[in-house]
Amino acid sequence: MTAPVRVMLVEDSLVVRQLLAHIVSRDPRLALVAAVTSGEEALREIHRVQPDVISMDIRLPGIDGLETTRRIMAERPTPIVVIADAVEDSSLKISMNALRAGALSVVEKPVGTGHRAYAAVADEICTQLRIMSEVPVIRRRAIGAERERPAPPDLPVRPEGLGALPSLVAIAASTGGPPAFARLLGALPADFPAPILLVQHMGAAFMDGFAAWLNGVVPPTVAIAEDGARPLPGHVYVAPGDRHLELGPGGLIALSDGAPVGSQRPSATTLFRSVARHVGPRALGILLTGMGEDGAAGLLDMRLSGALTIAEHESSAVVYGMPAAAVRLKAAGSVLPLDMIAPRLLRAVQPGVFR
Repeated sequence: MTAPVRVMLVEDSLVVRQLLAHIVSRDPRLALVAAVTSGEEALREIHRVQPDVISMDIRLPGIDGLETTRRIMAERPTPIVVIADAVEDSSLKISMNALRAGALSVVEKPVGTGHRAYAAVADEICTQLRIMSEVPVIRRRAIGAERERPAPPDLPVRPEGLGALPSLVAIAASTGGPPAFARLLGALPADFPAPILLVQHMGAAFMDGFAAWLNGVVPPTVAIAEDGARPLPGHVYVAPGDRHLELGPGGLIALSDGAPVGSQRPSATTLFRSVARHVGPRALGILLTGMGEDGAAGLLDMRLSGALTIAEHESSAVVYGMPAAAVRLKAAGSVLPLDMIAPRLLRAVQPGVFR
């Protein structure tokens, strides 16, 4: 029998701490090994209880959750799930910065047992704790140390790009996505000459805050995508919570409540397939870090249509799931460490430059 996942709770509110303890204790796959009230206490206890995963409050007395996350990742790297209030702008900003510091995901704070959403929220918290406990958080080699690795040459595709400059970029990620997007998009200029459509797997309640946070840390303008809008160069359009983002007829953004694809809505594959259908060789697709296989099949459609396609290299991916699936399908024309993707992207959009 598999041993239960050892969970440490870091939460200063007595009510929320007790509720989280109740939620964890009801899942036989989880075992509560500590429930502490401050970052200082967490840093003392982590070496003694050796948790498999940590539930981290962001608003803590003394050392806040962001700084606690930084120190844990420096001293004893452990998977961290941030528990945040989805409606507080300041809490969301700290939460997104905690993801940059090494936390793996963000989930909503639990609601009372009598609330109609209690069961769904409790299940999501337990699911995230179980899944994230399996992510190996280790000190990685310096990103950029790998050379570009081309896809195997036997894939029967049309020549990538067909000499045309990309007129649109589609990009997607899941676990580890927010900090990856911040680094990649942060290396692009505000006047980047193509629009970017972006899918990030994250709880619907956090998407507005994610887009606002990203808009504050990268040069291009970032906003939640709106149905029927025409994508503009220098702008990044983020799929809203629990809706598919597609490129529709006439090059307009199309949002839909269609069925999840591969259990995901928004789905990276849905986005990539729409781009392959309407833009073909004049597009560029990028698949970054994330669990599962979403996006791989859609990226293959893009490559078969003649688009440039890139998957993140294992050396920089927080979770090498989605990019690995793309590599297995031979959907990626290039496999690059994160810090080499922006230079490749900038080279692709420059007229007269060999790509």
